[in-house]
Amino acid sequence: MWAVVYLAPNRKEAEKIRRFLSEDGALLVKLRPVGTEKSCQAYEVLVPEAEVEEALELLGLS
Repeated sequence: MWAVVYLAPNRKEAEKIRRFLSEDGALLVKLRPVGTEKSCQAYEVLVPEAEVEEALELLGLS
């Protein structure tokens, strides 16, 4: 299962977070738009449940 670790306000910010977390193959990361494709502004940043604590530490959220 995948878990949300960050809610980015736009795609640019989401991509920045994805690059940071996946740097050097550190974590698996995927993005999921919030809302429909046309109305999407925010993006969820997801990692596998087993990597949530590590992702939150890297983001400084734990």
